[in-house]
Amino acid sequence: MPHSARPTTRLAALRAELAAQGLDGFVVPLTDEHMSEYVGDYAQRLAWLTGFGGSAGTAVVLADRAAIFTDGRYTLQVREQVSGEDYAYIPVPQDSVAGWLGREASAGQRIGYDPWLHTRQQVADMTAALADRDAELVAVSANPIDAVWTDRPAPSPAVLSVQEDAVAGESSAAKRARIGEWLAEQRADAVVLSALDSIAWALNVRGTDVAHTPVALSYAIIHADGETDLFVSPEKITPEVRAHLGNAVRLHERAAFEGYLTGFAGQRVVADPERAVAAIAQALEAGGAKVLGLRDPVVLTKAIKNPAEVAGHRAASVRDGAAMVKFLHWVERECPKGGQTELSAAAKLLSFREATGLLKDTSFSTISATGAHGASPHYHVTEESNAAIEPGQLFLIDSGGQYQDGTTDITRVMPIGEPTAEMRDRFTRVLKGHIGLATAVFPDGTLGGHLDSLARRPLWEVGLDYAHGTGHGVGAYLSVHEGPQRIAAPNYPGGAAMEPLRAGMMLSNEPGYYKAGEYGIRIENLVLVEPREIAGADRDMLGFETLTLCPIERTLIVAELLTAGERDWLNAYHARVAEVLAPELEGADRDWLLEKCAAI
Repeated sequence: MPHSARPTTRLAALRAELAAQGLDGFVVPLTDEHMSEYVGDYAQRLAWLTGFGGSAGTAVVLADRAAIFTDGRYTLQVREQVSGEDYAYIPVPQDSVAGWLGREASAGQRIGYDPWLHTRQQVADMTAALADRDAELVAVSANPIDAVWTDRPAPSPAVLSVQEDAVAGESSAAKRARIGEWLAEQRADAVVLSALDSIAWALNVRGTDVAHTPVALSYAIIHADGETDLFVSPEKITPEVRAHLGNAVRLHERAAFEGYLTGFAGQRVVADPERAVAAIAQALEAGGAKVLGLRDPVVLTKAIKNPAEVAGHRAASVRDGAAMVKFLHWVERECPKGGQTELSAAAKLLSFREATGLLKDTSFSTISATGAHGASPHYHVTEESNAAIEPGQLFLIDSGGQYQDGTTDITRVMPIGEPTAEMRDRFTRVLKGHIGLATAVFPDGTLGGHLDSLARRPLWEVGLDYAHGTGHGVGAYLSVHEGPQRIAAPNYPGGAAMEPLRAGMMLSNEPGYYKAGEYGIRIENLVLVEPREIAGADRDMLGFETLTLCPIERTLIVAELLTAGERDWLNAYHARVAEVLAPELEGADRDWLLEKCAAI
């Protein structure tokens, strides 16, 4: 696939700007000043510079060479989108930005970084690596990419909306009071909330400033008495939102945030080392504050869903599942005829979700991938890459919806025409792994990483594997990728999943298999961690309830490879899918659902 000449031109422009600023290099992360995974258009500096469209990556530009760092999910995508003549492709976690700089930088060089786009640990790692080469890491006061990105979009001016208490399950005042109690326990005076989903959750507000994630560009500081300072552009606050926030939330211009941080002399202020950028801690310390590097107190509380959030997600799962059934029926009926593409399929699925009348947004850019594109786990279809859906291929669709009562994420695979015996074997092994995790029972306090191998075992037994984590947390009308819980092994993207799983957490269950150049397979449902009553147990036990409701394609299943227990799970799951979704459908769609959910 030819690469656009524009990134090469932009790389040259950046190098000229760096030279003018007396810098020998610059580090370009994908994130924004909130350490977000998905960022607003104004912050898409990495994509603008390199052409890379993934959701995780970093580039380093030196005067005579450059590199782009991506994990195993983007091995194929980065090569399609980024010129190998301009950038060396560096895999992570096998290598790192700091490690590369420690090898490639020369003595006396000054490498720039934007302190609003890196954590303190990242800064420390790069500083140490460069010091070992007698080179220097230099904070810039203005990002040099912004100087050469002449048509850079402005931040979104969209207004905030209220997430009503009935859907949120708890008032903002109650949430802020609990945060205040936590601060008192830490002997802290205040906490800086810079993660956008933490602010949205704590204040029961949502926004549309970032595609796919209903958050608003803002910062918040919550004090030990529960009172809060919110830094947000004034035009984003409607009278309804102002009334909802109440007198205990003081409003400030977003631009006033950095200056405000210098006013905590002698106070103990919490700033999450993973979620607060280096500039925040630097400003606090410059003003005489003691920075406590503790985790944002919202993170764990937000991850453990309350009954209203769980009920909302169940309702969203029914709505979304019915839309998915209509779509998969359409795929089976129309795609073998020809004339359909990855983009037309994604548009068709969007139309079914929009027909619910309740869709706010997709929860991420739909992965609509046919044939070889399916082998790239995070493939993103564009006008340039758009492929025809043709017989003999597997079509993979990974998508989700943002509804006010819940965030969904589901992956299904459909054969276009007759699948090969190998495709069916691999699909069945992925299904076995999916069932292995879905049926897991484990002690309370088990780490997500302890469960990862359950989903891989059927693939490992025949010498196969997949290069991504098995599960991520999911928000309640918030981020589709929500921490701190996840299911992953240390050598896969996301790293070791060291957070204990707790009742009320939601995660994905998504093992896969990818054959480069041919096809990809992934089966993804969302699950809820729930207590398990076991007679005679001497420990509190947990298990998973599967929340997603949608058939798993039966023509791809080799029934003989399933154990009796696996077959029982599949038949029980399909029986529940049919029972819940059949009343939501009619005519041919309903008939198709019942056929797909028949016992195996």
